[in-house]
Amino acid sequence: MTIKIWFGFFFSLGLLLLIARKNLWLGLMTASYVLGAFSLSISDMLDQTTLTITDPSILLLALAVGIIPVIGGVMEHSGMIDDLVHHIRMKSSYFMAFTAAFIGMLPMPGGALLSAPPVDKSGQHVPKETKTAINVWFRHVFLLIYPLGMLLATTAMADVNLYAVILYLLPGFILMSVLGYFVLLKNIQSKNEYHLPVNRKKIVIPVAVILIAPLIHFLLMIFFKKAIPEVPLMIGVTVSLILVIGFSHMNLNQFKSVVIQMKPWNFVFIILGMFLFLHIFQASATSRVIAEADFPKGVLLVSIGALLGFATGRVQVPVAILLPIYSAQFSVQSMKPATFAVMFFAVYQGYIVSPVHPCVSVSLEYFHTDLKAFYKRLAFPALICFTVVSVIGIYIL
Repeated sequence: MTIKIWFGFFFSLGLLLLIARKNLWLGLMTASYVLGAFSLSISDMLDQTTLTITDPSILLLALAVGIIPVIGGVMEHSGMIDDLVHHIRMKSSYFMAFTAAFIGMLPMPGGALLSAPPVDKSGQHVPKETKTAINVWFRHVFLLIYPLGMLLATTAMADVNLYAVILYLLPGFILMSVLGYFVLLKNIQSKNEYHLPVNRKKIVIPVAVILIAPLIHFLLMIFFKKAIPEVPLMIGVTVSLILVIGFSHMNLNQFKSVVIQMKPWNFVFIILGMFLFLHIFQASATSRVIAEADFPKGVLLVSIGALLGFATGRVQVPVAILLPIYSAQFSVQSMKPATFAVMFFAVYQGYIVSPVHPCVSVSLEYFHTDLKAFYKRLAFPALICFTVVSVIGIYIL
């Protein structure tokens, strides 16, 4: 029986990794039911499905996550992003990092292709492998602490406070920023040329649209502590969506076109798939069998986490795999914020430099460089980050 359960677990993970390369939510849902088939009845799996799709918190979270890429799509198609980069005044090196980081906060398909042109134009005399590395590295630095990015769903899965986790990730954010500066930006001497006078309105509007949602979410969480956490989140992203539509002056047909292009339903299904996998895992015999295994905590969360991040080119998938394993083995319902932060940072390092990470592949293609040159620029900072989190994971957790 134990061998059968282990086989089912690894078989479901294999399907997840395979299918997720093309369709993440389909991979998560397929893996969920394949995993359940090895120890649960059809009735049990239907119960877990019903639990997932009727939970108000999960549904609100999924809806909020679906709205976020629509906000980014409206900003892109209305020209707000172009306005921002044309009116920001800063050194070329800082501009490249800022552009990649700011646009990186917009979770949209092919987002790295949005930041690549201004990075390329600003760094006309910068080696192409350096521009590729800047576009990838700094695109993901701020996502490490941005509340409405990948942290939103993953902290909800782990049942940990989002903002507490961000506090623990701040040292990692600082480390990545400092390493990125000294390795990638310090020796860039080129300067930008500007042909338009500064229009502060063109800067304030897109920045306000991006920041208003997490600000509202945070404040409402403080003042309404007994509310379902996802309600303040929905209010925040809804206000942001209303603002961006109002400032964009889009008509209904244009907005429909953006929604169709951004495919927000994919993001909704990803959230549902993540929680379905978690629920079926917890209900199946797999959780009991894995609880009997003996994974050192640091190895599980750091080494295996980074490996899964590298192998999948994702953050959500490794977290969806690691959380139920951790819960089963260490007999806890939720992680401590510090523990989650260590796991997330380790997964993140593998994810950033993964060859199957979409941002890496499209950046390599855009700047006409190869993976070897890319790794020459990022291997050192990524290795430093992984070493630091490994020491924390092995000796402190």
